[in-house]
Amino acid sequence: MLFWGALVLLVLPAAALTLVRLLGLGSAPAVRLVSFAPLALPSYAAALVLLAVALLRRPARGAGGGRLLVPVTVAVLVGLGLHAWWLAPLVTGERPATEGRTWSVLTSNLLAGQGDGLTVLRTAVAEDVDVLVLQEVTLDALATLDRAGLAEAYPHRIGEAVPEGRTDGTMVLSRTPLGEPVRVATDMQSWAVDVADPDGGDPVRLLAVHPAAPTDVGAWRRDHAVVLAAARELDVDLVAGDLNATLDHAPVQALVDRGWRDATEEANGGWQPTWPSNGLFESLPLPPLVQIDHVLTGPGWVGTSSRPLRVEGTDHLALLVEVARAADDPPAP
Repeated sequence: MLFWGALVLLVLPAAALTLVRLLGLGSAPAVRLVSFAPLALPSYAAALVLLAVALLRRPARGAGGGRLLVPVTVAVLVGLGLHAWWLAPLVTGERPATEGRTWSVLTSNLLAGQGDGLTVLRTAVAEDVDVLVLQEVTLDALATLDRAGLAEAYPHRIGEAVPEGRTDGTMVLSRTPLGEPVRVATDMQSWAVDVADPDGGDPVRLLAVHPAAPTDVGAWRRDHAVVLAAARELDVDLVAGDLNATLDHAPVQALVDRGWRDATEEANGGWQPTWPSNGLFESLPLPPLVQIDHVLTGPGWVGTSSRPLRVEGTDHLALLVEVARAADDPPAP
């Protein structure tokens, strides 16, 4: 009985995650649940260990529940294989050849200005970051950053900081000049802007986004439709920010289907969950479980490295990504 109880606790939640990921269900609970789809992999793996032990002991168990071991094992293997297949691109695959300079982009959600922006600034300067994409920037947070040297390190900026307590402030800050920004009509600020190449090449067209969270699934869908339309119509090179969606969500898959790729995946960076970095509940210190902060590369661009960074005071890890232009004529194998 203990064996079957443990197996049910492992397999049922994993199976629910598999179904919502496989079927692409659009209900509010399913949209939220699919965020955690990668967690099914360790659940299936643990269940498989239990089943392997039970199968080895099977002759001594006799009839009864032992007859279910083989079909349950097959079902667990199928689930394990599906999730391994879905996650494999994060750790495997040929990395395309690149050419020209490497661009570094740092995106960070400051949780209505509560995040330690000074850590973000120090990291950006130390890592020689080209472009900062900040979400949930408040007036006080921006003033603190400017006093610490933000304006000197990143003299070019677009977007608007907002009063305290609001979450809709999104800004792009750059070492090099920025073009005329285009406001993208998500509920919270999103912007498209050209970033000048310091070497005189073509500018990089960046879409800095912060669509609604799936707490309001209708607003979440509308915002992601706006993001997809803007990415296509403006022919952007990079999409960066807190997308409030994982690679398993349909809106991100829609971007992928139209030519954008997750830079972390291209760099074989592995699963890099970025939320919740503050545990959410004091009595339940959760690690980050959901990968919702992204930099996506458009056609002609390749992600070359990606790593999350802890920022105190916010519920998101920052994400530091390097990208480069894809080589026109990659070397022959």
